[in-house]
Amino acid sequence: MEVGYYFNNSVLLLKPEKYTDDRGFFSETYNLKELQKLGVKVKFVQDNFSFSRSKNVFRGLHFQSAPHAQAKLIRVLSGSILDIVVDLRKESASYLSHKMFNLSKRNFKQLYIPTGFAHGFLTLSSNTEVLYKTSDFHYPDLEKTLSCDDESLNIKLPVKTTDLIISEKDRNAVPIDQLIEN
Repeated sequence: MEVGYYFNNSVLLLKPEKYTDDRGFFSETYNLKELQKLGVKVKFVQDNFSFSRSKNVFRGLHFQSAPHAQAKLIRVLSGSILDIVVDLRKESASYLSHKMFNLSKRNFKQLYIPTGFAHGFLTLSSNTEVLYKTSDFHYPDLEKTLSCDDESLNIKLPVKTTDLIISEKDRNAVPIDQLIEN
C-alpha cells in the first residue's frame, strides 16, 4: 500500500494494492490491522454512501463535536472529487490550515481523516459515488458546518462559489470565528 502523510502524520493518503488478472482485479480496501500499523487507532462503526448527480456539487465542510467526533476513511467508487480537509485542532502547528486531495475511481486513492478536522468535497464529475467509514455514529445535534468561502481559511476552489450546487444546510455554514466562539 502506498501511503502519504499530511498534517504532521495525522491525515493519510492511501493507495491500496490492486491484484489484476484477466477477470479484473481484487483489492483489500480496509484492514484494521494494516491501519493500526500506520498509527490509526480507531475502529469504524458506520458506512455512509453519497451519490452526486452533477459536477460541482459541494458537500461540507462538516465535522461532529466531542464527545462524538468522527474520524473518516473516504474513497470514491465512481467519478472524482476534490476533498478538502481543514485542521481544527487548536493545539496543532497546522491549526486552520487546509489541504486538498484529488480522489477518483481511476486513481484508487483513499483518505484517512482523524477527529479534529473539518471535511468536505467538491464533485469534479457527474454521477460521483463516495463511500466513507466513520468512527462514531451520526448525531445531528453535534454536527457543525464550516463555511468553505470563509476568507480567513483561504480555500481556493476551482469553481466560483456561485456555481456550487449546495444544500441549504451547507449554504448556512458559519465562518470559523463563529465556530470558535461557540
